[in-house]
Amino acid sequence: MSQLHKRFSDEQIKVLFQSYCQGQIRRADLQEMLRIGKSRFFVLLKEYRRDPEAFSIVYERANPQRLSAEVEAEIKRGLLQEKEIVQDPDLPISGYNYSAMRDRLQKRGIEVSLTTIIDRAKRLGCHKPRRKRKSHDREVLTASIGALVQHDASLHLWSPLAKVKWTLITSIDDYSRKILFADFFPRETTWAHIQAAQTLIQSYGLLLRYYVDSLRVFRFVQGRDSFPGLPNQGRLEKARP
Repeated sequence: MSQLHKRFSDEQIKVLFQSYCQGQIRRADLQEMLRIGKSRFFVLLKEYRRDPEAFSIVYERANPQRLSAEVEAEIKRGLLQEKEIVQDPDLPISGYNYSAMRDRLQKRGIEVSLTTIIDRAKRLGCHKPRRKRKSHDREVLTASIGALVQHDASLHLWSPLAKVKWTLITSIDDYSRKILFADFFPRETTWAHIQAAQTLIQSYGLLLRYYVDSLRVFRFVQGRDSFPGLPNQGRLEKARP
């Protein structure tokens, strides 16, 4: 397929986009005339609407400028640092964040596209293809907010700069999926869970059910944890294995 600027002049493209903006021609028909895809069409349309008089496609004739050796070295260094983080088993990070890397480069005065960073990442083995996610089939166990809160804790090295692992305790409403409580604790202790439950209840009120894991803090032993005269005692609902 020949390049667009070799088949149409700037004035011809302007007339076509003007007709499209006035509703005189459909997008699909215009794309077929120009022999371009949907993404390319909207890029050109955005440029045209920004300044119809100055709109031009002549820039397509220019060869893309190559990155300097210094910029290439900075991209490589950043990608390899990112790779160390992703491969660190103590960090809860399983994928690359190329957008964040581009933003860090921009703060240092280095302008580079996201596509370029991904291209270099593939060359250096710093790329993980996105896994196809299964359709969301989570069964909602409740019919209203507050009917069930899922309470859990996770121990990780939450930052590459951290020197010790911290426990993140969270409480999530099953129906709305809203995070009702989340905080870091040096260790997972009974008192930490009590503080989490206290904050949650003081903020949102009493809950119908509290869904927890099998940590010893939540285990109910009939002989040890029963009180005389209270046959129908409530207890925390443990997570099923």
